Amino acid sequence: MSCSSSSASEEDEGVDAYRKGGYHAVRVGDQFAGGRYIAQRKLGWGHFSTVWLAYDTQSESFVALKIQKSAPEFAEAALREIELLSAIAEGDASNSNCIVRLIDHFKHVGPNGQHLCLVIEYLGDSLLRLVKYNRYSGIGLDRVRNICRSILVGLDYLHREVGIIHTDLKLENVLLVSTIDPSKDPIRSGFTPILERPEGNPNGGTVTNLIEKRLKKKAKRARARISERKTSTEGVSVQERSLEGIDLRCKIVDFGNACLYNKQLTDDIQTRQYRSPEVILGAGYSFSTDMWSFACMACELATGDMLFTPKDGQGYSEDEDHLALMMELLGKMPKKIATTGSRWRDYFDKYGDLKRIRRLKFWPLDKLLVEKYKFTEDNAREFADFLCPLLDFAPEKRPTAEQCLQHPWIQIKDENSSSENNEHMEKLETGMGKLKA
Repeated sequence: MSCSSSSASEEDEGVDAYRKGGYHAVRVGDQFAGGRYIAQRKLGWGHFSTVWLAYDTQSESFVALKIQKSAPEFAEAALREIELLSAIAEGDASNSNCIVRLIDHFKHVGPNGQHLCLVIEYLGDSLLRLVKYNRYSGIGLDRVRNICRSILVGLDYLHREVGIIHTDLKLENVLLVSTIDPSKDPIRSGFTPILERPEGNPNGGTVTNLIEKRLKKKAKRARARISERKTSTEGVSVQERSLEGIDLRCKIVDFGNACLYNKQLTDDIQTRQYRSPEVILGAGYSFSTDMWSFACMACELATGDMLFTPKDGQGYSEDEDHLALMMELLGKMPKKIATTGSRWRDYFDKYGDLKRIRRLKFWPLDKLLVEKYKFTEDNAREFADFLCPLLDFAPEKRPTAEQCLQHPWIQIKDENSSSENNEHMEKLETGMGKLKA
């Protein structure tokens, strides 16, 4: 569960989980931690928690308040996340390593039980929201490069300094430091914090408002569909959105599934489209599995499409299709790798060939970028040269985040970046200089 408005999905969390062991019902103006934090509005929700914009009366700043479900298994997950985020913050006193910062944590007792609460710095929209805002088009290689630098600084810190594997890197789990729309940012919009619970409807909390919100969302989607049909029938092209002026500084968030490299809790990691081959095969994983996910993210930012979108089919599983898609892009998986792991026999025969998917259509990444996404040959070659080593089937051969920061493609200067982003890049370059020292 991340800590910004971008984490909210198209649907709400429903009312069923507001019960013993479940979510805590929050109303605008509710106070937490003895009145220090005051709820302002809901930012998002996940299976484990809801996240609220809150006002910190002590520091007089806006924060994200993550309220965990109260059942013991959710409390255990929250304690693990607190432990990891505390270790991250302890080694990053200047808050400059592109990782979300834990500010505080406490317990809150409500009608549904005792909830662990995490107070996290308030951030903006996710990279997924950025791609959606741009209507699933590539955001431009200069912007991709700037974002990749930040993510790599964060991964280098996690892997080399703290020994943490994120295990769930994806566009939803990297947040911009601000919102795309300035009017939705509480600071830039001049939002006045709510310090007292609004009068009227004293019983109208999260639960009672959900049905009304759901109906409003359905009506909004229906209007949008009608508008789209009208636009298409009139032959009017959709106006392109400008990405100019958007602050591309970003941070890695959501450590609910993260682990210490020497204290792994499960082999069931990574969201499907970003899952590495060694995880599918049950061959174990380390820091390099994050690097595979990072490469998938970078390609998605550049093209607007997920690099791998496997589906199950007639006689084969989603996992086998995923492996087939990897091989169509990267070439045949070496037999030595294909026949390792606890699950390899589910997909491969003893010769290292897929059991059920025999015909592969090879389309190397550089050609894919040119032919499908209309990259210039030079841009495609340089970008593929950066990404392909990260997509090596052999995990031990993938470059580290530290090595990626030294790659020529990452070090290309963006002449069009804003002065604010230039300042950020200077900080990143200072950090990279320390890596070389």
